[in-house]
Amino acid sequence: MEYCCYIIYSLKLDRYYVGQTDDIEQRLIQHNSGFSTYTSKANDWCLKHLEVFETRDLAQNREREIKRKKSRKYIEWVSSAR
Repeated sequence: MEYCCYIIYSLKLDRYYVGQTDDIEQRLIQHNSGFSTYTSKANDWCLKHLEVFETRDLAQNREREIKRKKSRKYIEWVSSAR
């Protein structure tokens, strides 16, 4: 099984969200259907960045690394560095 760290963006809220999952397609559906509390205020979340890892621990570590920066500019840089 593969795990991924992802960044999604809502134009409506002009916000980014960073998370990790083992099923990105299902997770995006959950974000856009109001299942997740933080992302429930919008239904236009789109995937901006995806990194795949062999273990959940590695994906969670990358998620924490991105969130620790507390920087929108960093998130935008990571999202655009494909």
